[in-house]
Amino acid sequence: MKEWQKLLWILAIFLGAYYIPWESVIIRQSGLEAFMMLQEYAREHVLTCLIPAFFIAGAIAVFVSQAAVLKYFGAKANKFLSYSVASVSGSVLAVCSCTVLPLFAGIYTRGAGIGPATAFLYSGPAINVLAIILTAKVLGWKLGLARAIGAIIFAIIAGLLMAYIFRKDDANREAGEIFLPEEEKSRPLWQNGVYMLTMVLILIFASFAKPSGSDSQLWQAIYSVKWYLTAALLIVLAVMLKAWFVKQELKDWVKSSWDFALQILPLLLAGVLVAGFLLGRPGHPALIPEQYIQALVGGNSFFANFFASIVGALMYFATLTEVPILQGLIGSGMGQGPALALLLAGPALSLPNMITIASVMGVKKTAVYCIIVVILSTIAGMFYGLLVS
Repeated sequence: MKEWQKLLWILAIFLGAYYIPWESVIIRQSGLEAFMMLQEYAREHVLTCLIPAFFIAGAIAVFVSQAAVLKYFGAKANKFLSYSVASVSGSVLAVCSCTVLPLFAGIYTRGAGIGPATAFLYSGPAINVLAIILTAKVLGWKLGLARAIGAIIFAIIAGLLMAYIFRKDDANREAGEIFLPEEEKSRPLWQNGVYMLTMVLILIFASFAKPSGSDSQLWQAIYSVKWYLTAALLIVLAVMLKAWFVKQELKDWVKSSWDFALQILPLLLAGVLVAGFLLGRPGHPALIPEQYIQALVGGNSFFANFFASIVGALMYFATLTEVPILQGLIGSGMGQGPALALLLAGPALSLPNMITIASVMGVKKTAVYCIIVVILSTIAGMFYGLLVS
């Protein structure tokens, strides 16, 4: 952090301490809600969900070759493969909305078609593995699953529409190949697969929530032995790390996981505090009255979904901060459809993001891409709202 940024933070904290009217009952209630929400995240999500997810993201960054993914976007690549890889690349590359922009600029300017390039541009931040995991854990598995499926489908549809609309421009572009180094294979693919699967299972069992009384005996049985299963998987993981990995690889993995934690945790916890202060926890009102939220994004009307899509497209969400914000909004009366609409439009777009994209592929293509994302998010929100109502 630069010195002037430190000064701004110190100044902001001082002004807050000086001017926030803590004598107001609603301000005190909002401040309490902010820290209660932070405590809830610390107790229920950080240790059992986020920390395993950081290690998974770190492993993806270190052991999955980006070159192996990006080479499928070249001008001569098979179209089915291009769109298939582009639509799931976010879960493989584990990038955020800021990290994906230079990758998009690189593949587009070096010859990738507008279709696969924009599919990759959307997929990168939208299917971020950490975001999907936290969405399912905090907001429910239905919304998490809908976000993952919707993002993959959106990436393909947006790419195909962009390719069709700008087919003449694409044909006139100089077709080039994306030259990337071949991936280095230090161990068989199946070993990396088993290693990743073990960590995913650790995440699943460690964060397995207590079933309700109406749930099946199977879920009850799994919950009763979740920590035994987690401990057994940790032992299996330790054996694999000792047998299959060299010391430098383990150092790189830990460093990559730590970098993710440093990048994301401070922003997430700050986002939790802000969301708690403004919106409160479900059933606990805070600064913004619930009736305002219900009027704008309550229910499942076209306006509610469209408004949520527009707000999501314009706002900048630091990685994962959309989850606590939505938790507060849903608790204050936001409909499930608009919630999904915001999740699908928000992480992939923002005003700074749009400006950067326009500098790469032009204002016209950027405007069309943003309109496609907003329209698709609105439709998906309305459909999901009808499905779960």
